[in-house]
Amino acid sequence: MPAAVRICRSPDVAEEGRLVIDIEIDTGVQTVGLFRLDGKLFAYQNVCPHQGGPVCQGTLLPRVVESDTGSSFHSTDRHIVCPWHGFEFDIRTGAHAGGGAFHLTPVEVQETRGEVFVHLP
Repeated sequence: MPAAVRICRSPDVAEEGRLVIDIEIDTGVQTVGLFRLDGKLFAYQNVCPHQGGPVCQGTLLPRVVESDTGSSFHSTDRHIVCPWHGFEFDIRTGAHAGGGAFHLTPVEVQETRGEVFVHLP
């Protein structure tokens, strides 16, 4: 079982906010992006599966919803857009917005007594 690493206090990640943090491990440094939506935390390695860009540092925006009458923004679904090539991922699932084989690499995260921990391999 990977060791739990404390990375911040719970209030450090606001609702619909993010924290990108470098974590020193035995083999070097791993960068993790931490997001909070609907009170739940989601964490991913800060590496875009497309070409290795710093995906967790990209723009956060509502998912675009297409319909016969045009497009609009979803009221609760949030996506992150990789700053290198614009690949877009669902923050809750890590899945690429267009489907297919691209997914963010999840990092196990837990919140206990006001502290946030991740489990790194």
